[in-house]
Amino acid sequence: MKKEYEIEDTWVSYELHPETPPAGVLVSERFKGYDLSSFYEQLRARGLEVGVVFGNRTLLSNSRSALMAAEFARDLGRYDAFHENIFHAYFTEGLDIGNLDVIAAVAGKSGLNEKETRSAVLDGRYQSRLNEAGKEGQLINLTGVPLFIIENKYKIVGAQPIEAFRNLLDKTK
Repeated sequence: MKKEYEIEDTWVSYELHPETPPAGVLVSERFKGYDLSSFYEQLRARGLEVGVVFGNRTLLSNSRSALMAAEFARDLGRYDAFHENIFHAYFTEGLDIGNLDVIAAVAGKSGLNEKETRSAVLDGRYQSRLNEAGKEGQLINLTGVPLFIIENKYKIVGAQPIEAFRNLLDKTK
């Protein structure tokens, strides 16, 4: 079977909202006055297209500690497992990924030592990586996640329908 597109996946630990307080913020507070029901409806529909179930979100977590844990996982070759599990914990289960106990449990589920993961988060060894990723995000005007950059010039931002990808990829052939 002929491969239609060459896909390179590079995941960057990017903190979209560094201003989020350490304890997180209620969705109702962050988006005061907005009816988010249509947003969640679209998100759930897009998730079903790729087999992802989005649960109810009431808290927007501060993701900094989870991102530092992700970098620890990257160094130990467990990034993909950690990324998938932390995504599931946050978006499907509705857990607070700013909570170190949640992060440690996800690390354990991902094949990492929970105690070592806690240490990696608490000692700040990945702070500089997150800062560099933040600078890169600003340079490319990253405004939402996920962000897909194709041929270093086309962007697809957010949970878009699969058709958006097909259309853009067909244009770049």
